[in-house]
Order: sequence, then C-alpha cells, then structure tokens
Amino acid sequence: MVALLVTPVWWAQSSLDEKLRAATARRGPSYKPRTRHLKTDGSAQFTNRLILESSPYLVQHAHNPVQWYPWGNEAFETARKLRRPVLLSVGYSTCHWCHVMEEESFEDLEIARYLNDNYVAVKVDREERPDIDAIYMSVVQALTGRGGWPMTVWLTPDRKPFYGATYLPPRDGDRGADHGFLTVLQKLREIYDTQPERVAESSSHITEKVREAMGPRGKALTADLPGGEVLREAARYCQEHFDATHGGARGAPKFPSSLPHRFLLRYYRRTGDPQALRMASLTLEKMAAGGIYDHVGGGFHRYATDERWLVPHFEKMLYDNALLAVDYLEAHQATGREDFARIAREILQYIARDMTSPQGAFYSATDADSPGPQGKRVEGFFFTWTPSEIAMALGGEQARVINSYYALTEKGNFEGRNILHTPAPFANEKARGAIEASRELLYAARKKRPPPLRDEKILTAWNGLMISAYARAAAVLHDEEYARRAARAAAFVLKNLRKENRLLRSFMDGRASHQAYLSDYAFLMAGLLDLYEATSDQHWFREALNLDRVLERWYEDAERGGFFLTSHDHEPLLAREKPSHDGAEPSGNSVAVLNLLRLYEFTTDDRYRRRAERVLRVFEDGLKSAPAAFSEMLLAVDFYLDTPKQIILVGQGVEPFLGRLRRTFLPNRVLAVVSSAGGPAELSPLIEGKIALKGKATAYVCERQVCQLPTTDPEVFAKQIRKVQPLP
Repeated sequence: MVALLVTPVWWAQSSLDEKLRAATARRGPSYKPRTRHLKTDGSAQFTNRLILESSPYLVQHAHNPVQWYPWGNEAFETARKLRRPVLLSVGYSTCHWCHVMEEESFEDLEIARYLNDNYVAVKVDREERPDIDAIYMSVVQALTGRGGWPMTVWLTPDRKPFYGATYLPPRDGDRGADHGFLTVLQKLREIYDTQPERVAESSSHITEKVREAMGPRGKALTADLPGGEVLREAARYCQEHFDATHGGARGAPKFPSSLPHRFLLRYYRRTGDPQALRMASLTLEKMAAGGIYDHVGGGFHRYATDERWLVPHFEKMLYDNALLAVDYLEAHQATGREDFARIAREILQYIARDMTSPQGAFYSATDADSPGPQGKRVEGFFFTWTPSEIAMALGGEQARVINSYYALTEKGNFEGRNILHTPAPFANEKARGAIEASRELLYAARKKRPPPLRDEKILTAWNGLMISAYARAAAVLHDEEYARRAARAAAFVLKNLRKENRLLRSFMDGRASHQAYLSDYAFLMAGLLDLYEATSDQHWFREALNLDRVLERWYEDAERGGFFLTSHDHEPLLAREKPSHDGAEPSGNSVAVLNLLRLYEFTTDDRYRRRAERVLRVFEDGLKSAPAAFSEMLLAVDFYLDTPKQIILVGQGVEPFLGRLRRTFLPNRVLAVVSSAGGPAELSPLIEGKIALKGKATAYVCERQVCQLPTTDPEVFAKQIRKVQPLP
C-alpha cells in the first residue's frame, strides 16, 4: 500500500509501514484519499506520516508523494543526521491557496522527488499550532513585507529560519512569477550546501530579530495606564481610513475586522459622536447587503476581495461568525434596528444547522472550494446561482422577485454565475414576505449540491467565542434555545478538552490533542462568564474562576504582567510570544484583561483589578502609538476608564427588569440574578445584604460597591442604567 519515490532505510521499517496501513484502515471504507495518485482499486499510491495525525489539514496531505513529517523531534533529528534543510509548510484545511499549492506542487511528481531527495518536509496546521504559525509568520512578514497562507519557510535542523515566502507557483513563469517553487528549492539547497556560513549567519540574525520582536516587554511595572486619549486617537484613525461609501476601511481586500465596530459603538455611547455610530452602522449594513454575506444559508465568508463587499473569498470561519454575531447584537442594542438583530439570528441559525456537532460543540470552518461541473473543485460554486437555477428552485413570479432583489443577470458577476447581494432594500412588505419565504426553498435546493469540505475539528478557543455569541444572543434576544446551545457546547469542551484540570486545544475523531494556548483559556472563560449572566447558573461562573486560576499559574508573566501565548511547561521554541495585536481573531491578552476587569466587578476582589492593570501597562506603548492595532483591547480600556455598573436582580419575576436591560446598550456592566436566598459564595461581597423588598423582584444598581436606592419599578431601573459617564 505504501509507495514512495525515495525509500530510505528509516522510512521503510516494517513497524512504520504497519502503522500507516493500520491508520488508513481505521478511516473506514468510506475514506477517499485526497490525491490524484490512485491505484486501480481507488486506494492511494502514496502514504506518509500525516495519515497518523488527527488534523484534517494534515490528513489532506497524507497521500501526497511528498514524504511529509508532522512537526516534532523526529523530523528535525532526521534533517540533522542527513545534513538537510527543512521545508516548513503551514496552512489550514479550508485555505484556498493552500489547496492550489498542494495541487500544483505537492502533488507534482518531479517537485515531490526533489523535496524527498533534498529536504525534510514538515507540515503544520496553523489552527492547531498557533505558536509555530506566529513565530514563522513574523519571519515571512519581515522578509517579504506581507504574510498569508500557505506559509513556506526554509529552516536549519535546529529550527532557525533562513528564508520564507507564502504561496509560490510551481515553476518559473507560472502565474507570472520569475522564479517558481522548484527553482527556489534548488537555489536554496545549493546555498545551504555551498555557503553554510551565510546560512548560519542569516538564520542567527533572523532568529535574534524574532526573539526581540516577540520577547517579553520590560517596563510594565513603571508604565502609565492608558487614558481617554487612546480611545480618541483610535476613533480618529478609524475616521481617517473610513470608506464613507461602502463602509469598512478604504481599499481592498476588505475584512470584517478592518473596522472595530464594537469599539465605535462604545465610543459613541461615551461621547455622543454621531460619526462613530455612522461608521459602525454603515459598515455592518453594507456587509450584510454584500456578497460576503450568505443570503441563503446565513453567516459570513472570510473576507471580500473588492471594496464593495461583493466578491468574497468563500471560506467560512467559526471565529468570524461568532465575533460578527456579537457585533450585530450590540449594534441592535445601540440603534434599535431590527435588521441587525435579524442578521445575528441568521448567523446563529447557520451555525446551528451546518456547523454544530451531534454532541453540541461547534466545527471550525468550511472550504472556499466545492465540486462544480464534471466534479472539478471550483471556488464559490456552491454559493453562486444562475437565473435559471433560481427559477427551478422557486418558479414563476417568486423567481422574478428574487432575481430582481438579488440583482441576478444572465452574464453573472462571478465567473458566469451570480453572487447574491442586495444593492437596494426591500421595496415593500409584499416583497419582504417573498424574500423571506424564498430563503428556505433556496437553501433546500442548494443542499442538493455537493458541499464544500467542512473542517470538523473542535477548537477550544473558537468554541469559546461561539459560546459567547449564543449566550449574548440569549440575553439580548430573549431566546432560551440560544442559552441551551451555549451550555451544551460549554459542557462538551469542559468534559472532552480538559485533562487534569488543564485545557487541550483541539478535538477530532474522538480524541483531544495539543496543550491549550492563552486564547483557549481566555475565550472560553469569556464565554462562561457570558453564559453565567445569561442563565444565572452558578456552575459556569465557578468554572470561569477555575480557568483563571490555571491561567494565572501557567501562563501569566509574574514578573512583568500580561500573559504568554504558551504555558510555562510548553515545548521550547525560538521565541515565546506575548500576544498583543488584534486581527481577525482577538489576541488572548485583550480578552484576558477584560475577563479580569469583569471578575473584579463581580467579586470586588482587588487582586483581579491589579492583574488587569499590569496587562494594560504591558501594552501601554502599543495602545498609545497604534491603538487601532489593539481594537479588542480598546474594549477593556473603555471598561477600565468607565465606572461599570454592578447590577443585582433579586427575587422572582425579574423579567421586566431584564427586558429593560436587553433594550439598553450597556457594555460596561456585570449582572447577577439571584433568588432571595442569595447567590454563589464567590459573589457574596456583591450580593451581601441584597433582598427582595416586600417580596417583590428588586433591582440594585451599584458602582464601585456603592448602590443607588433599590427599586421594584422597572422604569426607575431603566433610568438608573441609562446614566453614562463621559469619557475622561
């Protein structure tokens, strides 16, 4: 079964061969090798060590003719013994250009033969190993001025980089490139052999720069705390780069995270600046109208390749949709607009029916590509339409309404087909009804198409983000089903991705793997706090406190403050990052500091506040010099500079109070709903002495543990919570 272009002694050992055979057999009769190199019986001609891995991305490459290794000592020890460089390739399972490079280069027999004869090739799933990805991406960005995936890095056997790139076409002249992948492989191998001093000097220099850039910061204890000017400068930056026509930041491509919607909503709340509200609202409105939004199935694609949000890169990521669901929920609260609430509901409906495991946890992503005509994989085919396909699905007058509303043409707007978008709002209520009725019919028709690949690994961090989204939706939209979905996912993660009280990163095929990272703890902890506020179930609050204790012991920088990406007992790497910048995903430090501030308000334990201040001091320079790069941490800064409200609702029948609360955009607060008998012990300082007056549901609105007069009147409560402290 195992056929290789080159068969060294260490590879051909019978024990390894048996492992590869057994691993392939365990995948069952329905398993189809992802390769064009097949035997007559449909089995793979080539199999490598990646078949032993659980990552869907690594398994995709298990039948390339390249002799891939997973990241680990075996690969680098082999490279050292053979005196070969290491070719590190980093990507993820739903990455379009990763698939392109696989088909063009890693499935190419000539390129594979050269790799096998001259390199030790290592594959890494960036979603399972963000630590490796972060280190070597910093190298690629420094060398080329840009980053992205697939990431391709040349290493010495001691893991030091000496060259890096992203996607490379296979040969000279392909896609207009002067030098293709094969030529680069040959030239760098020649340099490695003939100029070892140059390679050593370059790798040492690059490594030192990486360590300087990613190493610990040194003045946390003496740095100032950020003030209101940080928020004002961030708002100015957003305004200077705002696309007043299409929303988001000017130019293309356009990412949903290019404009910090949640920060702008908070800035509007604190300052009354109408431009901040307009920037957030217009961006969310244009995104939801564009092709980046899936108008049939719900949810957002990863980004738009144009400035109008029309043509997306069609992959869908769990983290994007979790974060955007919260964006739209908060915009709904801040504006009262029902269309924003509708988009949030549709995102969560998409996750519920297309991205949820039978056990209730959430899958990671879906691919940009799907089988098109003649079975060839085509980007976006699953999501695009022709007018005739709409007519077949709907028929008659309804099809004409839909074609007009979504601006379908015979020519199309994407490779002869149409990306649905809504250049104009509903014309009337009759049209609105037709549009809404058509969605399920179109969804059913689309369901018959071969779907994009779905990455079914369950990541702790991304599940934490989606737990937050469902918990927040339960509170804002008053839907207990959302809370139940959040609770199922939280229970799954705590049961299946925790060992000896410490989290694991990834779950796939019945097994959990990889030590968790800062983001896993921070995102899940935030989700549990949101779930506690949505349900009043003390269990989730206690679990959040437990996660913080682990985080403090194993990840916190006790000397300088802040948190490392990896634990103190993690595998030693070239550098140990303390994540700061917020991109498509928030950094772990940004979420962790807000968690600490929330815990301080919940418990009144000043230790949480002091730890949070240490984090803010660590990143004070960055917050002042480039606040837009810390978009999620700005939420924590706003929370810190505000006087957050501690809201305690006591007794039975508190729904009228919750109704007022869900209609008020009040991000800087904590909420505890308790019976007259009291609440969890951890919250006792906050709830001590709080009783239901005359047996009626009673609201206490406090700031810094000083409470306004308790009230049994929801309207008085509404006035108390609407009071806003201006930005200092």
